Amino acid sequence: MTRWRLDPRTSQELDYLRELGFSELYRPQPIAGSAPQKTPTAGGLVGNQPHEQLDVVREEAMGCTLCDLSSGRQRVVFGSGNPQAELMFVGEGPGAEEDRQGLPFVGRAGELLTKIIQAIGLDREDVYIANIVKCRPPDNRDPTSHEAAECRRYLDRQIDLVRPRVLVALGRVAAQNLLDSNETLGRLRGSWYDVRGVPTRVTYHPAALLRNASWKRPTWEDMQIVRDRLLESKAV
Repeated sequence: MTRWRLDPRTSQELDYLRELGFSELYRPQPIAGSAPQKTPTAGGLVGNQPHEQLDVVREEAMGCTLCDLSSGRQRVVFGSGNPQAELMFVGEGPGAEEDRQGLPFVGRAGELLTKIIQAIGLDREDVYIANIVKCRPPDNRDPTSHEAAECRRYLDRQIDLVRPRVLVALGRVAAQNLLDSNETLGRLRGSWYDVRGVPTRVTYHPAALLRNASWKRPTWEDMQIVRDRLLESKAV
C-alpha cells in the first residue's frame, strides 16, 4: 500500500496548491523494496553513460539545419535536467526567453512548471525537460509538421536515453506530435498512452494556465495521477 506523510514545504512551494484551494502537500515515503532513486553522487551521475550520450545528441542538434527554424534562432534549446530522470516533460517549443537563454521553460511559464513539479514532491533538478522542436518558431507560432518531424529524431533519442518511468506532454502541440494525433487536448487528456515504451500522460501547458486559471485544478488532478503512477512503478 502506498504510504504518505505530511511534508511541510516553504510558502513559495505551496503557492500553486493554495491557488487551487489546497493548504497541505503530501509526499511519498520511501517504499520498502522500491527501485533505487537515480541520484547524482559526488563523483558525477550514477552510470553517466546516458549523460555522455545525451551530450553527443546535443552537439548534433546544436549544428542542425534540417528545417528553416535554424535560420532564425539565437540558440538551440536542446533540453535540461537529470539525464536519469524518472519523470520527463515535453513541451511545444522555445519562446523568446528560452531562445535567448538556450534553456527550456524559463520565464513565467517555467516558474509555474517548477511549482507544479514541487507540488508532487520533486524538484526541477529531478526531472528532464525537452520540447518538440529545439528552435523557436517565428512569433511563437505552432511548429509545422515538417519542423516537428525533422526535430523528432532528437526528441526520440532523448526519450530513449533518459528512459523515464513516466512522460508528460504539456499542451496540445506536444500531445498531438508525441501521439501522432489530431484530437483536441480535451480528448487526449484522461488516458494513458505509450510513447517509445514509456507511459505517457497529457495535461495543459503552463502558459495556458497563466491565461486561464480554471485549468489549474484539472492540471493538478493530472499530476496527482502522474505522481501515483511513479509510486506504483517504484513498488514493482
